[in-house]
Amino acid sequence: MKKQILIIGAGFGGMWSALSSTRLLDMHGRNDVEVTVLAPEAVLGVRPRYYEQDVHQMQSPLGPLFDAVGVNFIKGMAQAIDVAGKKVSYTDAHGANASINYDKLVLATGSRVVRPGSVPGVEHAFDVDLMAEATRLEQHIKALAQQPESAMRNTVVIAGGGFTGIETATEMPARLRAALGADAPIKVIIVDRGEKVGAALGQNISPSIIEATETLGVEWVVNASVAAVDANGVTLADGRRIDARTVVWTVGVRASSLTEQIPGERDAYGRLHVDRNLKVIGQNDIFATGDTAYAATDDEGHYALMTCQHAIALGRSAGNNVAADLLGEAPTPYSQAKYVTCLDLGAWGAVYTEGWDRQVKLIKEEAKQLKQQINSVWIYPPVAERAAALAAADPMIPVVA
Repeated sequence: MKKQILIIGAGFGGMWSALSSTRLLDMHGRNDVEVTVLAPEAVLGVRPRYYEQDVHQMQSPLGPLFDAVGVNFIKGMAQAIDVAGKKVSYTDAHGANASINYDKLVLATGSRVVRPGSVPGVEHAFDVDLMAEATRLEQHIKALAQQPESAMRNTVVIAGGGFTGIETATEMPARLRAALGADAPIKVIIVDRGEKVGAALGQNISPSIIEATETLGVEWVVNASVAAVDANGVTLADGRRIDARTVVWTVGVRASSLTEQIPGERDAYGRLHVDRNLKVIGQNDIFATGDTAYAATDDEGHYALMTCQHAIALGRSAGNNVAADLLGEAPTPYSQAKYVTCLDLGAWGAVYTEGWDRQVKLIKEEAKQLKQQINSVWIYPPVAERAAALAAADPMIPVVA
C-alpha cells in the first residue's frame, strides 16, 4: 500500500507543495508514495487580483496540471484533523462525510478576512477576499446604475488603508466610471487607523501613495475607524457619518481555523509556528505552509507575510521537505531573503520597492508594467507538462513576485 502525503488546500501554498513533493519523489524514483490534494475545487484562485474587475477570469484550472504530474485530487472540504490517528475528515463533492489517512500532512488552507462581531452591521460590507465575495461586489457595482442618481450611490468607502485597501481604492474610480459613466461625480474614501496616508506601508512608499490617490481623487480619513456599517454607509468611532451604498472591508486577516486543530503555538494571526523546514513545532508528521505558517524568512528576524510572494516559496519548500522527511532525505531549509513590494495604484500606475524598508525602485508606468507582468504571468501555475512543471517547483528558485 502506498504511503500518503496529504496536502489540504489548492491555493499557492498547496499547489506548489504538491508539485515540489512530487518533484523530489520523482528525483528519487519513488512510486510507492502518493501525493494527494484535498480542496473544494481543483482551481487556483488568483486572489491577489480580486480587487480588479472581471474577477471571474482571475482563476486557473489545476486538473490538467495535477494529471500531468500525477497528483491525486480529492474534491472536498476538510472538516477535522485527527492528529493522533493521522486522519482528515471531510465533506465530499456530494455532501457526504468521508475521511482519508495520511503519513505526512501539509496544511495549506490559507487565510480569511475576518469581519469583527464588535462592528454592528458589518455584514452589509463587501470584500475582495474570496472569489464569491469579489464577484458579489462586481455585480453590485454594475447594478449601481439602476439606482437613482445620488451622492450616496456614487460613494464607496474602503475600510482599511493597507495593501489590499489601497489597491481596491485606487482601482475603484475606473470601475465606478465604467458602471456610472465617465462624467459621474464619484467619491472613493479610505478610512484608516494610521495617523498618516499610507502609514501601513512605511514612509518610503507613502509619497507615491499620496500622489496617486490625490491624482485619482481618492480621499483619506486617517486616524479613524469604522464603528458601524449599514446599507447606507458607515459610522466612524468618533461619531462622524459617511453615506455610501458601497462599503468594502479589507482589514482583519486570520489564518484558517484548521490551524486550531493542530497542537502547537500560534501567532496573533493564528499561524502555526514552524521550524526552518516548515514542520510544525512539536509535531512529527505535520507541515504548514502559506498563510497558515509563521515562518522565519532569514536570520535577521523577518517572517513571511500573508502574500502570494511568500506562499509560492513556502509551498515549494514545504512540499520538498515533507517528501524528504518521508524518504529520510536531507531537507532544504526555507529561506527567502529578498522581499519586494509592487503596489498597484490604478490609473496612476504602481510603485515597486525592494527590501523590508521598502526602497522605491520604480514608479508610475514602469512599475505598472512590472505589476501587470506579475499579475498576469509570474504568479500563475506552470504549464501542464510534467518535466517543466516539476522543474518549476524547485525550492531553490528565487521568488521575486
